[in-house]
Amino acid sequence: MTRALILIPSRLGATRLPRKPLADIGGVPMIVHVWRRAMEAGVGEAIVATDTPEIADAVETAGGKAILTRSDHQSGSDRIFEAVEKLGGETNADIVVNVQGDQPVLDPALIRESISLLDDPAVDIGTLAAPIHEPSDVLEPSFVKVVGTPLSTPNTLRALYFTRSAAPYGPGPLYHHIGLYAYRREALARFVALPPATLEIREKLEQLRALEAGMRIDVKIVDSAPMSVDTPADLERVRAYLATKGNH
Repeated sequence: MTRALILIPSRLGATRLPRKPLADIGGVPMIVHVWRRAMEAGVGEAIVATDTPEIADAVETAGGKAILTRSDHQSGSDRIFEAVEKLGGETNADIVVNVQGDQPVLDPALIRESISLLDDPAVDIGTLAAPIHEPSDVLEPSFVKVVGTPLSTPNTLRALYFTRSAAPYGPGPLYHHIGLYAYRREALARFVALPPATLEIREKLEQLRALEAGMRIDVKIVDSAPMSVDTPADLERVRAYLATKGNH
């Protein structure tokens, strides 16, 4: 497998859960749990990209690596691109994976699944989705849906659209997009250089910028989405889950 660089963008600016990356989970900051899951993928180095020295210190104290970036980035993809540029010749990875910093129980296999989509040279970006089973999630705007056309490879779609609405219409499965991305290095550079696109602005989904520019995004369908931490209730749920697993 091609060596990859995993970057985890992280900042303290969350409003629903203040200081979220440093939230204690079994005596370990959440961002350290995420970094550990990323390293367990076994595909290359994992680095936290942050604008906060306190986050960088937490990661480095745990034996990880962090890189300080500017504080004015509008998105995680912009932050990881700055990190790639700062690393320069320190990394020869031609795949860059963007892992969200609020998924401390992420299955490392999902990182490998996203990278595997780039085995097809026509694919610019690989990402993931899971079937939606709860009817209430279909109309929930925070559950982003991916609309795609099935490919010959099992459980794989070519993305046609991403939306916060219920789509597509009619009987059949609906898929919840998981915000983990594997970029070809040159595709990431192209993506962050593009101006915000019309549909991206309407849906508030930056991946639409890539589709509007003609970039190809393939999607691997996995069994379930990893738990994300956005609220105090989410944090308690993750704490309880990891307690049963021995705080892995």
